[in-house]
Amino acid sequence: MEPVKKILRQIKPYGATLVAVTKHHTPEEILPLHEMGIRDFGENRVQELIVKKDSLPDDIRWHMIGHLQGKKVKKIAPFIHMIQSLDRVSLWEEIDKQAKRAHRVIPALLEVKVAREATKSGFNPDELIQLLHENTHQLYPNVNIRGVMGMASFTSDKDRIREEFTQLHRIFKQLQYTFFSDTQFDILSMGMSGDYPIALECGTNMVRIGSRLFP
Repeated sequence: MEPVKKILRQIKPYGATLVAVTKHHTPEEILPLHEMGIRDFGENRVQELIVKKDSLPDDIRWHMIGHLQGKKVKKIAPFIHMIQSLDRVSLWEEIDKQAKRAHRVIPALLEVKVAREATKSGFNPDELIQLLHENTHQLYPNVNIRGVMGMASFTSDKDRIREEFTQLHRIFKQLQYTFFSDTQFDILSMGMSGDYPIALECGTNMVRIGSRLFP
């Protein structure tokens, strides 16, 4: 597990949390990460998340990090630790509805699109700011907005990646100051296996790493 130890050493000076992305890996492959003390795990698909949740220790904090269909929210609402991929108002409304039914307040991150790729999802920054000016975040009391999440473009151009992460950090700070100054809005989730060192330099405090954890 030396690659895992190396990553934990790298992120420690930045005070960043590691979310171990476990898609396509079995509970038997995941358990050694838990034994190393990692407690935050991320999944892209609801069905896979549920299977692993039922097969692994109860103290794991499960994060939904992939595109989430509204009709599947009810399957994870009773236990999900955080939904990082809140990318549209209709999903916001559904999370609030299902959280209320589950007698919970569900933490979530606003997914913001900064990558210049059509395949990436997320709120357009300007549209999101307009929504928040309209007090959209106050309409759904069973969703606790804790910060933002985003992805950089899939490219080898490090300057472009740095530019997009810098933009996301700036948006995070703007939202924190303008709309959430009186709440616990403190998570900036950016950086994955291929670009997390740049994300750390740009101010992330949560990284989502998968392939580098599994040799």
